Amino acid sequence: MLPDHKLDALITRHKMVESELASSLAPDAYVRLSREFAELSPIVDAIKTYRHVVAEVADLEGLLNDSKTDAEMRHMAATEKPVLEQRRSTLEQQLMLALLPKDAMDDRNVIIEIRAGTGGDEAALFAGDLFRMYERYAAKQGWKVEIVSASEGAMGGYKEIIAEIRGRGAFAKLKFESGVHRVQRVPDTEASGRIHTSAATVAVLPEAEEVDITINESDLRIDTLRASGAGGQHVNKTESAVRVFHIPTGIEVKMQEDRSQHRNRAKAMAVLRARLYDHERQKRDSARAADRRGQVGSGDRSERIRTYNFPQGRVSDHRINLTLYKLPQIVEGEALGEIIDALVAEHQASLLAAEAS
Repeated sequence: MLPDHKLDALITRHKMVESELASSLAPDAYVRLSREFAELSPIVDAIKTYRHVVAEVADLEGLLNDSKTDAEMRHMAATEKPVLEQRRSTLEQQLMLALLPKDAMDDRNVIIEIRAGTGGDEAALFAGDLFRMYERYAAKQGWKVEIVSASEGAMGGYKEIIAEIRGRGAFAKLKFESGVHRVQRVPDTEASGRIHTSAATVAVLPEAEEVDITINESDLRIDTLRASGAGGQHVNKTESAVRVFHIPTGIEVKMQEDRSQHRNRAKAMAVLRARLYDHERQKRDSARAADRRGQVGSGDRSERIRTYNFPQGRVSDHRINLTLYKLPQIVEGEALGEIIDALVAEHQASLLAAEAS
């Protein structure tokens, strides 16, 4: 049975938010409360339906246990009860998921960093394939993608690419993508047709706001330098590139995509903020390592999470032992959602098991 006090608390909060929305509010408070009201409304409706079904099951049990109930009524009650019990069970499962503790970052935008690993030019090409996969998946979700910085490989693809993905729930969907992605295929550059194994590392960071993490100016060393690469006279004459070094952690961010030093600095600070926030999350998660054993992956960048095998047309996620023979659809971003949904479901199952214990 679901805890009544938790259900009552949700109904009470829903009423309070509804009342506050009817009063005069500042625009930002109105937007925040409207969003909360929209999230609570379906849950409260489900609670009311659940309680109605529970009451109906109790009524049927009363009829079946009453010796005065006639045969026809008893038969009707016996027929309806299993149907209602199944509905009660389904509603109970939905509400248990709704009551699970939420990651405060789930609704945040994402900064995704993809770096070529072992495999030279082929690894850079694979990093490019991964970026396009996420770009297409994001488009299907209605999210916006903007490249923050990119270093192209000699044969194409990327040695490193950093992008911002903006959209509701982006981190909730993409956070399990952090780790080492491995590819097995015959490179275009391979004359003998041998299968090579290459890798790329993906880091998915929630976009941190200034209130999430404090950065002291005294902890920063900021250098301006000339942008490298193509760019003609602009590259030669303008120190628009920015390198920000965070002294306590040794984290360094270099940004040169924009011609404006000011915008490059703003982008570098956004990436630094996300990395520092992620650094703090990783430290907290390490401290709770024992509690995290049941979760889907650790988010560790060195953890091999998925293999893309082109000759066999399969993609295997090693954390949940899931293999799909849909490689073309997955790398096109079309079927990536099937893997992501399975990872989210496994994560929810582990949280439910933890709650039960």
